Amino acid sequence: MYDIIILGSGPAGLTAALYGARANKKTLILSGDSLYGTLNQIPNLENYPGWTGSGADLGKFMQKQAMDAGAELIVAGATSVVSRKDVNREAQDDDNIHDSRFTIYDNNGAEHHAHTVIIATGAKPRKMQIPGAREYIGKGVSYCATCDGAFYGGEDVVVIGGGNSALQDALYLANIAKSVKILYRKDSFARAEDVVVKRTEEAANISVMWNTEITEIGGTDTAVSHVITNKGERVDTSGVFIAIGHEANTDYLSEEIKRGEGGRLIAANLPAGMYVAGDVRDGIKLQVATAVGWGCEVAMDAISFLNESK
Repeated sequence: MYDIIILGSGPAGLTAALYGARANKKTLILSGDSLYGTLNQIPNLENYPGWTGSGADLGKFMQKQAMDAGAELIVAGATSVVSRKDVNREAQDDDNIHDSRFTIYDNNGAEHHAHTVIIATGAKPRKMQIPGAREYIGKGVSYCATCDGAFYGGEDVVVIGGGNSALQDALYLANIAKSVKILYRKDSFARAEDVVVKRTEEAANISVMWNTEITEIGGTDTAVSHVITNKGERVDTSGVFIAIGHEANTDYLSEEIKRGEGGRLIAANLPAGMYVAGDVRDGIKLQVATAVGWGCEVAMDAISFLNESK
């Protein structure tokens, strides 16, 4: 039996684990399929105060802090979360879940019991729904520049999107590829930070096609060769990197829990003892700093809830 179970091992989840463990609450992190969430996709984290280095290195540092404080970690993802009101009477008599408010089942086939749960499962890239987008995944279509960019040394690639993530992907790829062409449906990078926009504009091998969307991705049986735009233009390319936003990782939760835009969780709609932090939370800015802040806040709320429930 745990006081707090945290779903997710990104900056929000690891921060919550640190605070929970330091408050002498028995704390478990279910990491998800991989450790550190989207931190792994940040090769150089420049806008988190007090840190210089990669996102993955920050994740390792935060994990060590949490575990040194007493938190436990299991590399597994949640497949369902059941609140006590949904558990049948026979199950409630089982000593393993006596007085537990939540039961979490994981993809290792194990079940875990807790008085409180913190959802920090983050968000995944929004998939593009056009011909060729699904067919060419792994054959030239990617949603992770830092994961797949190394395969495109000396090639011409395109990036789809115009927010911070898209421009950071373009800058990363510019150091590997021969050329990077950004295709963006608007006429300016209004959603991106000025410093990132400036670096993009200064990069010699990055160009932009404004007011442009792709309607089809084409190629051979084994590889992407081009995209078709909404203007009927053909743009030859070896790789298509898509960065058009994110959707929350909440598929394992029942439909009784209401979601906001992009499947994100609305804190006011959660049952007592359940909290949400990080990119999976509705209305949050997708930044490491805000994820850490919410991880701290909801951990303190969970601690207060546990203390008041004694």
